[in-house]
Amino acid sequence: MNKSKRLGKRNRRDMAILFLPAMLCIAAVVVFPLAYSLILSFTDTNLRSQGLGDFVGLKNYVTALTDEYFRKSIFTTLKYTVVSVVFELCFGYLIAALLNRVGRGRELFFSIIIVPMMISCVAVGMIWRLLLHPELGIVNYVIECLGGTGRAWYGDASLALGTLIFIDVWQETPYMSLLILAGLVSLPKDPYEAAIIEGANRVQTFWRITLPLMKPTLIVATLLRAIGALKTYDLVYVVTKGGPGVSTEVMTYNIYKQAYQYLNTGRAAAMSYILLLIVMAISVFFVKMSRRE
Repeated sequence: MNKSKRLGKRNRRDMAILFLPAMLCIAAVVVFPLAYSLILSFTDTNLRSQGLGDFVGLKNYVTALTDEYFRKSIFTTLKYTVVSVVFELCFGYLIAALLNRVGRGRELFFSIIIVPMMISCVAVGMIWRLLLHPELGIVNYVIECLGGTGRAWYGDASLALGTLIFIDVWQETPYMSLLILAGLVSLPKDPYEAAIIEGANRVQTFWRITLPLMKPTLIVATLLRAIGALKTYDLVYVVTKGGPGVSTEVMTYNIYKQAYQYLNTGRAAAMSYILLLIVMAISVFFVKMSRRE
């Protein structure tokens, strides 16, 4: 017994030594920045002066939540997230279902489909900015050749947000289809064989078998993409820079402007924690959905 206890203590000590470098890295790149930004959010720190500013309590949070532009950016972010994730989920499932039925050449088709996902978001923004250019873009040229009228896709306040959503759906749908295809491939065959024997059609099979079995996968895929959409910054910066006006100004871009244009780092830190709370609330909601019977 004494020997086994000594071995157990030694194993735990060795595990702690092995985990120590990783824990130090996590503390350096995650815990410390979070703690420091939390402290900043309760001060009036700005980049015009050195060191921490004076303690102001919840003033930065109250100012952010009463700011008309920040509230509008919250609504824009949620609208962008909901619409883009819904389209990505629908198109991703459709592509995954088609690929799941393909016998030969599935790898080739999938390699072609995932190309947008492999391109960096900045490069995607630059590509589509050129394609949708109101005067030099190929999209308006094709529309005019077909007898239509070209549009200012990212220069019109009524079209800019929809253009960003379209670009995001184009790039991120392959990621969604990859996750969904992994779930479809792993589904058991027995329920489908039983459904065929019972005479169920494809619609009944989808609603009674496929959808319930795919529910955990769909929830996880939706959660991952929702978190990514809530944090969108680079696409907005490259394509519209929050314009025209503030029609595409999402929370992350508003935080960037507050920190590096207006130099109010304390208020920007408070806005960042409001965004973090929104992400955490959505994550908790999806986790509870996945655990529900």
